[in-house]
Amino acid sequence: MEIVLNGEVFACAAGDTVADVVASVGSCPPDGRGVAVAVGDEVVPRGRWAATHLRAGDRVELLGAVAGG
Repeated sequence: MEIVLNGEVFACAAGDTVADVVASVGSCPPDGRGVAVAVGDEVVPRGRWAATHLRAGDRVELLGAVAGG
């Protein structure tokens, strides 16, 4: 199925969860630390990533923390 990930079409398997997508994105740390996820207009807490199933067409935003000054 296809979702929209950070504004780009992204192919993933039917039944994939937020945790699956975070794990498949190479720029995210494996444990998800420093990453925030929103599906549609709702932020998904890290504790719910594995239970949040995605549907075709969902808009997903992955935001990584960046240190700086």
